[in-house]
Amino acid sequence: MNSAFAKTFRSGIQPVEIASALRREMDTKAAVVSRDRIIVPSTFLVHLSGEDATAMHGLGSALIDELHVLVKEHARAQGYSFSGPVNIALEADDKLATGTVRVESASTPSSGRVTWQAVVTTGGARYPVTKARTVIGRGSDADITIGDAGSSRKHAEVLWDGDHAMLRDLGSTNGTKLNGQRVREAQLTSGMVITIGRTDLTFEVVPVSEPVRGRGDDATRAFGVNP
Repeated sequence: MNSAFAKTFRSGIQPVEIASALRREMDTKAAVVSRDRIIVPSTFLVHLSGEDATAMHGLGSALIDELHVLVKEHARAQGYSFSGPVNIALEADDKLATGTVRVESASTPSSGRVTWQAVVTTGGARYPVTKARTVIGRGSDADITIGDAGSSRKHAEVLWDGDHAMLRDLGSTNGTKLNGQRVREAQLTSGMVITIGRTDLTFEVVPVSEPVRGRGDDATRAFGVNP
């Protein structure tokens, strides 16, 4: 435990109790939309008594930052996908007694249409998987080029049909690993890590929000999960 989570108070709510309440809210509201996709809310409002809210706000941004990390780690461990950008806020509620917490959550507003996009992230860069076959390798003709001497020119490929994904090694010299295990071909699910040489690439399926097109406006699209 570090920074904000290392703080304890003689009375009232503790940071770890807020964390537990957020995890419970995610587990309670988790909705299965397909065999390998479980959606959870992305916006959380934490209600605290006035005294507890003052104490928690006294921790500054450290508490919110750590809660963001915890929520995302819990989602990754449980195989959850967020419905939009993660947002956590604390609010004083005069109806609550000191030492109690209540969490409200919400999903992406329905004013825009949400679709799903496969992405591969490596080295801080995010590559949308927009084709049925996306080649990864060292060659300049690969769809995702990695500067790794341990990679073949066309090392592996991600197959994506808009709902399911597969990883296939393309006869590479050094092989391809998925979550640390060497594979020739394997199913891909969100959060899995592909290792090529010394390069790790994370495969994810993320919500994409498409705002309603206004008259004369260009439709815009943005990934719905914070990096």
